[in-house]
Amino acid sequence: MTDNRQVVVVTGGTRGVGAGIARGFLAAGARVVVCARNPPAEPVRAPRRGARREGPPATAEFRPVDLRDPDAARAFCLGVAADHGRIDVLVNNAGGTPFGLLADTPAARQAKIVQLNLLAPLYASLAAHEVMSRQGKGGAVIMIGSVSGTRPSPGSAAYGAAKAGLENLARTMAVEWAPHVRVNTVVLGLVRTESAHLHYGDEDGVAAVARTIPLARLAEPADAADACLFLASDAARYISGAALHLHGGGERPAFLDAATVNH
Repeated sequence: MTDNRQVVVVTGGTRGVGAGIARGFLAAGARVVVCARNPPAEPVRAPRRGARREGPPATAEFRPVDLRDPDAARAFCLGVAADHGRIDVLVNNAGGTPFGLLADTPAARQAKIVQLNLLAPLYASLAAHEVMSRQGKGGAVIMIGSVSGTRPSPGSAAYGAAKAGLENLARTMAVEWAPHVRVNTVVLGLVRTESAHLHYGDEDGVAAVARTIPLARLAEPADAADACLFLASDAARYISGAALHLHGGGERPAFLDAATVNH
């Protein structure tokens, strides 16, 4: 029997936002392949929902790859397509950066950050396009961007610059690869993951940060999953080259708190 479920690849899908996205697609019935340089501490599985628990939960397939190597990225995507018949959706989630002021961070380290957050998604997208362009129904590429790419990003300058470039890259891909492949970006704000304490501190720190967001909370990985599910679905069939801002309303301008005119 032919398996008609969507085949979805989530890069960096072993933890944090990526694992949340992978779980969302698993829950929707897709076949999900996650990749990273190192295997996850435990398999990425679909969430249990409701009182009925029949059979084991759907589990993402893990494949190791360093997407900063263009040849490895191509071999990975071609391998997924060979084993599963196609790739319907690529979510370019892999990325990140440690905190470091520009003048305190060696140039070689800055280059690696750009390589991970801009060049790796480019290599993965090129490889996925090679597969998707030969498919009757084409496919969808989703970039996971960041508000760091839309505003000053002190402490993560190279990361912010890479994310700004990623969004521009997506817009260009959307033009060059139409009509067979749609390309969009989810621009993430602040997200609460298992490593949130490294960025925001303890629960009091998380709560203080949440108070700066109009919707009064940090995003959850499931919020990112819902946005990706929408952009990958037929409901978004006429959306390409778009940036969906998932930031809870953005950031309150600092000058409003500093100004005295309305106090």
